[in-house]
Formats: sequence, structure tokens, C-alpha cells
Amino acid sequence: MTYLSTRNHRCSESAAAAITRGIAPDGGLFVPDSLPPISQEMLASWLPLDYRARAAAVLALFLTDFSHEELTQAIDAAYGANFDHPAIAPLRTVGSLHFLELWHGPTCAFKDMALQLLPHLMTRAAAKRGDTREIVILTATSGDTGKAALAGFRNVPGTRILVYYPKEGVSPIQRLQMVTEEGDNVGVCAVEGNFDDTQTGVKRIFSDWSIAERLDRQGMVLSSANSINWGRLVPQIVYYFHAYLELVAAGSVSMGERINVCVPTGNFGNILAAYYARGMGLPIGRLICASNANRVLTDFFQSGSYDRNRPFYTTISPSMDILISSNLERLLFDLCGRNDRQLAAWMESLRTTGHYTVPDAVCDRMRALFAAGTADENATRQAIREVFEREGYLCDPHTAVAVRVYEDYRQQTGDRTPAVIVSTANPYKFAGSVLQALGADGNGDEFERIDRLHRLSGLAVPSSLADLRCKPERFGACCTREGMENALLAMLGIGS
Repeated sequence: MTYLSTRNHRCSESAAAAITRGIAPDGGLFVPDSLPPISQEMLASWLPLDYRARAAAVLALFLTDFSHEELTQAIDAAYGANFDHPAIAPLRTVGSLHFLELWHGPTCAFKDMALQLLPHLMTRAAAKRGDTREIVILTATSGDTGKAALAGFRNVPGTRILVYYPKEGVSPIQRLQMVTEEGDNVGVCAVEGNFDDTQTGVKRIFSDWSIAERLDRQGMVLSSANSINWGRLVPQIVYYFHAYLELVAAGSVSMGERINVCVPTGNFGNILAAYYARGMGLPIGRLICASNANRVLTDFFQSGSYDRNRPFYTTISPSMDILISSNLERLLFDLCGRNDRQLAAWMESLRTTGHYTVPDAVCDRMRALFAAGTADENATRQAIREVFEREGYLCDPHTAVAVRVYEDYRQQTGDRTPAVIVSTANPYKFAGSVLQALGADGNGDEFERIDRLHRLSGLAVPSSLADLRCKPERFGACCTREGMENALLAMLGIGS
């Protein structure tokens, strides 16, 4: 299988090259030349497998220049004792709801599902290509990606990992997870502004050939751990197959019966993985895109016009506080018939004016696949409280957005198709917000809040979060968006 750039279909690379590059030279995103089809018989053959074996089966279809041995070694290294549940991604049925819990990894967020695997794929990919340069992983985060990337790449030979985060745009626990990170090859820097400012700055660095040349002279090469990197996105396809097979194994659906999927969405990578799984033949009906108060995606699916020129809201679900959803580019590439010129024109319009509008034909294709809804702050808090009071199940604010949007969808459409709600983070990462939603005292420092939430809920506190109170803060740097290039060079020890 080869990979094309969304902005120039003549740019074709192997899986190994797409993973090590991260982003195409023209600024486009790599996509597979086709989606490998999955038959119902093949799906049934995966039913008795565990998560690791299912991952190996799915990834082998996309990463065709990796051997079976290379994939299984990488998967075994990624999903082991670092996860606190033997199922890796357990499916929890709570009343009429099915939660796919993706937060049992070392950083308590769904990003671990991909970022524990990506370093193993990337270092093997570089070796395949004979590239001996040090890989510099450059990442923008709205909260969870940063810590997951730091944990995944920490002390991996031949790599460095540098993370930028919006200074006021992450939760206290998310910030502590990053600035206390151990490891000799890691760096963290705050950025004055929101996530879109941070992400735009990182994209600008990737497109600056003078920086690439300067790093090359130092024996370094940039790559990305954001979901713009195909190696970050492809592992996410796996857990939708896993969720479906777990539903079949539990007798909740019959093999071949359709399900819906509801995903709390910011940068669009998580729900895009479900779209790809559907395109391969996984029996998914509706893809329900759940947004918080930053409802740019909801408005786009409803109107066909993408407009980032709007107020930016800092919410209790900070990983979704995004106005530029990068992975939407991959979806639009498919829906416009892989017309790279048209896609490039929309992305240029987004860059220069903050706006683009797709034609009715594209809108019709989107609406046939996707539903979209929004939960504001009050609705999010209410969902946390209602699910806990009704079922004794504790949701983080991002998962709660999906719960409320899914319940609204069912009420509006009458669609009773079994559905999976993607649960993206452990509620202790947002203890203050969860406490307030439950009507409890959300004051005090973050660890007092964690202790209070533990007493209230009885839910075990992950050791990786509890241990933060004893860790010293290592990183305190802060820069403007315009100063991110200089901050990068400083973190790498390269003179300006």
C-alpha cells in the first residue's frame, strides 16, 4: 500500500516514509491509496483474538512494508503492563450505554492507544529507510497528546520529543503531567494563546525549509506525533474493530448487525478513524460527531461552511477546545473525489480567510454518514451528574459531551441502533470540573480534588496521577506563537 498527499496525489510514499515524514512536503496529509476491504468472514475470524492480535491483523493491512514480526514486536511493546486493564480497551456496558474506555494506558487518556505504539513504528520505519538522523518529534497539544507523546518517546534511542501547549488551555493535571516528565530526550514549552495558535505555529515550523535544512546539518529531522501523522491515526482504527467484536462476543449485537458510534471530537482524528473502519466494511451506521461549545464542526456538518472566525471558548473539556480541526482535510479529500486541487484551494482559503464552503454534493455525502451535535457547559455537567446518579458510572467532561450529544441524537431521530460512546479520558484528569458537576466542592489544589472525588465515587485513582504530587516541575519555558521557532532551536541546543 502507498500513501498520497491530500494536496498533491502525485506525491506517493511508502508507509514507512509517511510515518517518518509525518506531513507531506506540500503541507498535505498522507492518506492510503485505498482502504483494504474486510469481509464478514474475516471479521468473524478475529472474534476469538485479544486486542494485540486484532491490532496486528488490522495494521498488517495498512503497513504493508512492515513484516509480521516487526508489527507484533511493536504491538507487544506498546500494549503490556503499562496498561492497567488486561483488555487494553475494555467495553463497559452501563445501562443502555456502551462505553469504549480508551484511558487505561500510562497517561489516562485515549492518546495512549496510538502514542504507545508510534515510537516503535517510527524507529523501525526510519531504520527501513536507512535514515540515521535523530528524529525530532514536534507536537502541539490541547492537553492529552502532549503527555502521551512524551511518555511514548521518553528515552527512545534516536529520538527527541518537544511539546508545545497553550499556556491557559489545559487542565492543571494535564499541565503537571507534561512539566514533570522525566527523560533525557524530552522538552516542554507553553505558548501564549490557544490551541489553534499553538497548532498553527507547529505547522509553520514544519513548512519552513530553512529550519529543516538547519536541523539536517545537525543530523536531525522533524516528524510529528499529532494525528496529522498517519502512524498516529492508523492505530486508532483498531479499537473500533475491537469494540464491535466485544459487542458481538457479549451478545449485544449479532455479527453483521450495524452499530452507531458517538465520538467527542476536537481535531477530528478519533472519529476519522471510525470513518476509515466503516469504509473498510465494519458495520457502522451513523458516525455521531460530538462537539463542546466550540461548535465549529457541528456548524460545518449542518451548513457546509467551515468558519473559524468566531469566539473561542475555554471549556471544562479542554482537549476539544479547537477551531481548526486538522484531520477534516482527510475526510474532505475523500468526499470531493480525491480532487487534490479543490482540497488545496479550500485549505488555502482556510489559512488566508479562515473560511471555506463545500458544494452541495459534498454536503450530501457528509450528511449521509455523519450526524453532529453540541453540548454546552451546563449540558456537559448535567450529563456527568445524571449518568453517575442513575448508573454509578463516572464520566470525564469530554465523554460527557458525547453522552449528551448521543442522547439528543436518539431523542431527535428515534434511532435505536446499538451505539458505542467513545470514552476518552479518566475523570480524575478533570477532578475539579467533575466534582462541580456532581454538586460537590471543587475548591483546593488538584490533589485535594482528586482525594475528594475518590471519597465520593470510590473509583480507584491511577497511580500515574497520584504520583504527580511528589514530582518536581522540570519545564517552565513560555513563548509567543511567533517565538516558537526560536524556542525549538533553544530546546535542541542550536544557537539562533
